[in-house]
Amino acid sequence: MSGPTAANLVASVRAVLPSLTPSVRSIARLILDDPAMVARSTITELSAASGASQATIVRTARALGFSGYSELRLALAAASAQSQSQRAADRLVPGDLAPSDPLADLITKVTRAESDAIADTAAQLAPERLGEVVDVIVEARRVSMLGVGASGLVAADMAQKLMRIGRAGHPFTDVHLALTAAALATPGDVWVAVSCTGETADVVEPVRAARDAGATVVAITNNPRSTLAGLAGHVLVSAGRETEFRPGALASRISQLLIVDCIFVGVAQRTFTAADAALRVTKDALDRYAEKRHRS
Repeated sequence: MSGPTAANLVASVRAVLPSLTPSVRSIARLILDDPAMVARSTITELSAASGASQATIVRTARALGFSGYSELRLALAAASAQSQSQRAADRLVPGDLAPSDPLADLITKVTRAESDAIADTAAQLAPERLGEVVDVIVEARRVSMLGVGASGLVAADMAQKLMRIGRAGHPFTDVHLALTAAALATPGDVWVAVSCTGETADVVEPVRAARDAGATVVAITNNPRSTLAGLAGHVLVSAGRETEFRPGALASRISQLLIVDCIFVGVAQRTFTAADAALRVTKDALDRYAEKRHRS
């Protein structure tokens, strides 16, 4: 099978949805809304049910990475079988967050949303792609992180983690400072850019400048067909379902942090001796400070 696997099919469809043409997007939304129905339908039946032409359905399958509709149906059938237990759980506390939800349901729904985001991200996080990102960061002369809003918090988290293992990096959340640093980038530098949509101008323009200066760009984004992804040499796809109370950037934060954690642990593994020594030194420094504060 050339397209996404059953485990990551729905997450992959959701990730590319914003970049699809309107006609193809309508079929993709049907796949997200009722994958079992699409899996059961012949191309003629789906065309009649959706009002889309058979040619559009084939284009949708190919846009999602499959050779044709038959291959897409097989993947959907497998994905539907794997999701039966999840659908049973959804019936217990159905739907998105609502203003009238009791706190017990709120806890269940938020927990499920976070868990789904992590699972969808893990399903799309290919070990070979992660390994390539770890390699470029280990070999980097300098690492810079970039993000704004909620994604800026993720960039700062990555910088803090790398600092603990002796690999200093600067997180940029201001476009003017980012553009200044990007203009001074050189080959051997790595820029890690975090953006849910991949279209945020305050992220895209510094990344473009850094790439033009010769830096290697790593993108962490929900949209693998975004402008940011197109500028990057390495793309890691995050996931998160937007709801009324959780806009896309907030819904994706937990999955972006998962990717950052995987990068961090991968770099620590690759540089274990130096990373272990740095962790011990920094922990000792913090312990001494805490003890001094306690005594005073």
